[in-house]
Amino acid sequence: MSPPDPQTRPVPRKAPRQARSLATVAAIVEAAARILEEAGHAGFSTNAVAERAGVSIGSLYQYFPSKDALIGALVRRETSLLLIDAEAAAALSCGRDALRTFIAACIAHQFRRPKLARLLDFEEARLPFDPETQRVGARIRASIAAMIGRPDLPPQPDPDTATRDLVAVIKGMVDAAGQHGETDPAALMPRVERATFGYLRP
Repeated sequence: MSPPDPQTRPVPRKAPRQARSLATVAAIVEAAARILEEAGHAGFSTNAVAERAGVSIGSLYQYFPSKDALIGALVRRETSLLLIDAEAAAALSCGRDALRTFIAACIAHQFRRPKLARLLDFEEARLPFDPETQRVGARIRASIAAMIGRPDLPPQPDPDTATRDLVAVIKGMVDAAGQHGETDPAALMPRVERATFGYLRP
């Protein structure tokens, strides 16, 4: 087995399989989220997470070898939630409706737990994602590619580039709104729509 890439975020030591183990890991990851929201990185430690989750530090280390592995699990959880929304949007037959639904999901995701979202945006830039999170990201991009390929939207000369650009446009605008402390999703939605559909216009 190859040694882990030191530039890639570490992954859990083992995957939970039984219901009790799944519940323990879920409690640990949610405890990590709440500590990050309440105390930021300054108050974030494996000991604090174990205490908040009601588990021993040994139990935590069975699954998560470090703080980075904990944050990686949290990123995977949040990204997987967005994937569910992306694939549901991609199932719509109308491309315009699909994109609007996806944009709304991205905004809701950011505004649901805004402080956590901002901290995870920072983490995204600090270390590359692990392979599983990268696969989830690839599926989200595939969903967007399917949306912009619908016949009601203008055909794109380079769909791969268009998909990559739209990810950057939507993510950049939604993340920026969070960083600036915006609290009105209804005001953000038409701005992101304008940028998205303006890009697609021939």
